[in-house]
Amino acid sequence: MGKDTKNAELVFIPTPGAGHLTSTIEVAKLITDLDSRFSATILIMRLPGESKKPVPDFGNPRLRFLELRKEENQPSPEGPHFVKMFQIIEDHKPHVREVLAGISSSGSSRLAGIVIDMFCTSVMEVAKEIGVPSYLFFTTGAGILGQFFYLQSLRDDFKVDITKFHNSDEELPIPTYKNPVPAKVLPSGYFEKGGADVFLDLAKMFRETNGIMINTFQELEPHAIQALLEDKNVPPVYPIGPLLNIGVTSKNNESDEIMNFLNHQPDASVIFLCFGSKGSFSDEQVMQIAYALQNSGCRFLWSLRKPAPKDAAGFLPGDYDNLDEVLPEGFLTRTAAVGKVIGWAPQATVLAHPAVGGFVSHCGWNSTLESIWFGVPTASWPQYAEQQTNAFFLVKEAELAVEIKIDYVKSVGTESTEIVSAEVIENGIRKLMADGEENRIRKNVKEMQRKSRMVRDGSSSVSLQRFLDTALDNISS
Repeated sequence: MGKDTKNAELVFIPTPGAGHLTSTIEVAKLITDLDSRFSATILIMRLPGESKKPVPDFGNPRLRFLELRKEENQPSPEGPHFVKMFQIIEDHKPHVREVLAGISSSGSSRLAGIVIDMFCTSVMEVAKEIGVPSYLFFTTGAGILGQFFYLQSLRDDFKVDITKFHNSDEELPIPTYKNPVPAKVLPSGYFEKGGADVFLDLAKMFRETNGIMINTFQELEPHAIQALLEDKNVPPVYPIGPLLNIGVTSKNNESDEIMNFLNHQPDASVIFLCFGSKGSFSDEQVMQIAYALQNSGCRFLWSLRKPAPKDAAGFLPGDYDNLDEVLPEGFLTRTAAVGKVIGWAPQATVLAHPAVGGFVSHCGWNSTLESIWFGVPTASWPQYAEQQTNAFFLVKEAELAVEIKIDYVKSVGTESTEIVSAEVIENGIRKLMADGEENRIRKNVKEMQRKSRMVRDGSSSVSLQRFLDTALDNISS
């Protein structure tokens, strides 16, 4: 009886990187706020070159953060982005083992299990050593999870070589999508050296977890969620989103300038261009974006990032020292009355501003959920990872976005050789901001915004409580 009165502790292990950590913090915070029986520990790993940022203090003694140390003599990982990511996680695994063993033996709480991010499946072996369940927190949508399982089944059950889909015109009947999915919008990681086996081996491990929380909600992906629930070879799934970090704002001189600019613009008149923490373009592509903005005549706020040097140890872009060096001559002067070019942007704060009426986005899942939450329609221009499939979902399945180019692909840390013309970009911008029939997209987004605001006391809350009750039942006696 005494044992049952202890807190049940979940240890969250997110993939390194701001996007994954943000949503992990939100789910851990939500759990500890919802159910007093649970406490949560989040283990933080840093990317090479990533600066250490203070973690918010939520004033909740049942929510804590531990930054895992990395051995000083570890060489920087080499190879494709996903290989580097696996190596970073592998380097930290001894410290994860140390933390889990400490919690397990402390006696102050019951270790209810680990909650891993998609790249962290190798940590499951540590959980098995200690004898605790493993759960997956899938930070992107239910459709993408179904894509993983579908392709893994093709490989393992039907002996299909997934790499044959690279640049093919085939369309795939993935159960989590209503429409056939063009192979050209599959994540590029499948087609990097060894990528297909690496990612599909992850999917095999997903099937071995005790349950999967997904950062989505029933009303956004009803077809995908139903398909997963009906698949007997998939662990129980729990749609618990949208999980968004929208309450914390970084205050600095640049953010003050951004807000001042937006405060002087009419409602829903500004198009916001932002491509995520890893998004950047070649000099030539930057020129085409600039010409498109100038020719469109739209008011704009453009978060323009400088690509990381090719030989840099880190993955993340930086800010330009001199924007005139990369923009067309006189561009800043000609557009000064209607536009502003910035570096890093407080994305959620910008999307929340009434002056913002459109969002040119890479279609990362966090950005997708933020655009829905704030009711801002999107023009899709994906870059890497699963963003092309997200763009397909938004444009073709959910009709929540217009298309700039949904099959544009670049590998993280490299410049794409494909250049999207100013004409194509301008056309997408005009569709996004147009009146008339194109307002259908805007209406759809506003309706989905309304639904997203209701699920925290509705479908997602019920799903999360079901997960927590199951997690308690799964603790070994």
